Amino acid sequence: MNRRTFLQTAAAAGCAAGAPAQPRRPNIVIMMADDMGYSDIGCYGSEIRTPNLDALAKGGVRFTHFYNTARCCPTRASLLTGLYSHQAGIGHMVNDMGRPAYQGYLNDRCVTLGEAMRGNGYRTMISGKWHVGEDRPHWPADRGFDRSFGLISGASSYWSLDAGRKMTLDGKPYTPPTDGSFYMTDAFVNHAVEFLDDASRREQPFLLYLPFTSPHWPLHAHESDIAKYEGKYMIGWDQLRRRRHRRMIELGVVDKRWPITPRDTESPAWETVKDKKARDRAMAVYAAQIDRMDQGVGRVVAQLRKMNALDTTLILFLADNGGCAEHRDTGNPGVPPGGPDSYLSYELPWANASNTPFRRYKHWVHEGGISSPLIAHWPAAIKNRGAITHESGHLIDLMATCVDVGGGKYPREHGGKTIQPMEGTSLVPAFQGKAIAPRKIFWEHEGNRAVRDGKWKLVSRFPDDWELYDLDADRTELNNLASAEPARVAAMKRDYDAWAARCGVVPWGELTRERKQARKKA
Repeated sequence: MNRRTFLQTAAAAGCAAGAPAQPRRPNIVIMMADDMGYSDIGCYGSEIRTPNLDALAKGGVRFTHFYNTARCCPTRASLLTGLYSHQAGIGHMVNDMGRPAYQGYLNDRCVTLGEAMRGNGYRTMISGKWHVGEDRPHWPADRGFDRSFGLISGASSYWSLDAGRKMTLDGKPYTPPTDGSFYMTDAFVNHAVEFLDDASRREQPFLLYLPFTSPHWPLHAHESDIAKYEGKYMIGWDQLRRRRHRRMIELGVVDKRWPITPRDTESPAWETVKDKKARDRAMAVYAAQIDRMDQGVGRVVAQLRKMNALDTTLILFLADNGGCAEHRDTGNPGVPPGGPDSYLSYELPWANASNTPFRRYKHWVHEGGISSPLIAHWPAAIKNRGAITHESGHLIDLMATCVDVGGGKYPREHGGKTIQPMEGTSLVPAFQGKAIAPRKIFWEHEGNRAVRDGKWKLVSRFPDDWELYDLDADRTELNNLASAEPARVAAMKRDYDAWAARCGVVPWGELTRERKQARKKA
């Protein structure tokens, strides 16, 4: 079956008896976790209970080589626009660094999924974390979303809104209730379900974007969810990594030829840890945050089923970067994580386990920083259910996929401005078990750089030299072949340099020097 026939068959499956000859196009739901590692959900090897995500995987397709950009803001920019984040104006975070590619909000030479899909006749909705523009006119309501709710800023308390953070409901500032009823993850899901119910009353397909903050620090969770996990992590991170690795091999999401990476040198051996109960509690809260997110996924699926829309909805689930090794401890000293008086992160050793079996973390572009689960569920179109695909995909592909399945067009102009062409390619062939056309994929964040070309990956941790890996044989990046393949390194470096120049990437050392000089002048 070719791609056109595949899409026509999927659309026809949603056309009820007696319906007009032109079938309704599929709905699209994109859900994304925040700071979650590659192995942190059940269908990718975790012991954390994620029955709803596991069910989507069982009824759909799992990608083993899907990539994000290693950090929250660039990932959101790339997902929303189908461009590399520098092209969209967010080469770093939401601060203006004085260069067009680093202005800190989405520019006017890109369109968002909201703008592109609304232009193709879709009802567009977002409930969750925005983080690609702090001020008007750069909010979701300004960038193509018919309904919008959520956190404009980055991370916040789950129990309230941190000082200096912003939330919005349909373009107006929103203040969470202070009666103890608010929990961020639940609030995102509540509004997502409300928006879906509203969309069910309209004669148009819809796109819902649901970017969670879970399980990003702070470690905040309901005690009923924490209780499911407390004590389970007394086995420690070393044993947890080994167990997950074995499970990932059994599931087929990693190759048994790839050895697990050694424990991070900054992580102590578990047997030497003195505060084991506190460490267990931290990981239990982290697991509870993912558990609660999965419960929310279940509520969204239940709403789609109630609307008789589940079969004809493409659901995509992914993560914005790898597990986070950042240190965070700004709550009340001695208060255990979970409640509103704490403000902790789960720390590097557990992040090392989250990213099993890979190296490094959020910020870096080794596999631990950029590898993401991707689950695609679409019963009307995906027939080989429970399948795994090893095709490579990237966030830039989501715009192309949405336009493709929606039978729409990507605009050349918007708001009187010429729009940059999409960088990605549709993932639809992989839904059919087919190959995606070969292409090169690139990364840069804070000077950490990479290019993937087929099985080869050239990568550098700033300010280190380039490393070269054969990902077919060594996806855990343990055997650096750079010295053995100098011609390949040189060719891939030229590819990277050409991409960086085209996308406005500025060498990180140069950019940080400019910022220091600007601060001195100020």
